[in-house]
Amino acid sequence: MLDIVTIGTESGEETLRRKAGAVTNFDADLKGLIAEMHEAMRRGRGIGLAGPQVDKALRLFVTHVDDDEPRVFINPELLLTSNEEVDYEEGCLSIPGLYTQIRRPEFVKIQAFNERGRPFTMEASGLLARVILHENDHLEGVLFIDRLSAAKRERVLATWLKKIRM
Repeated sequence: MLDIVTIGTESGEETLRRKAGAVTNFDADLKGLIAEMHEAMRRGRGIGLAGPQVDKALRLFVTHVDDDEPRVFINPELLLTSNEEVDYEEGCLSIPGLYTQIRRPEFVKIQAFNERGRPFTMEASGLLARVILHENDHLEGVLFIDRLSAAKRERVLATWLKKIRM
């Protein structure tokens, strides 16, 4: 059973800030990891989870948004994002209980591989686009709070840390 890495733990910040490396083996171990990631995401009541969040420095993430099918994105590349951006309240399984408005593109076009190593390209908008962008950030060592101004990030984190220490 995979544990989700959170900031505020001994090595959480360091683990989540590492850039992920490419997946090179599309084998039974990878399929098992993907299944475990979907399970950890469900357990955490999330809609997306990236490799670094389960201490796997691999370029992959899983999603399951609303009625959309569960998906896996391996070695993803963002091909296009819209100029139109929207604000939406985001949270993260690695910073449980913290939610704040984040501005992101409304639309994304992404290329990735599935669990069998087959390439695919897809377009997404709305919540799925946001989840794809959020999880892709994790592969670069970027957390959603990094998209806030420094002052707002400090305020939000201070409030969150006070809350979790109570």
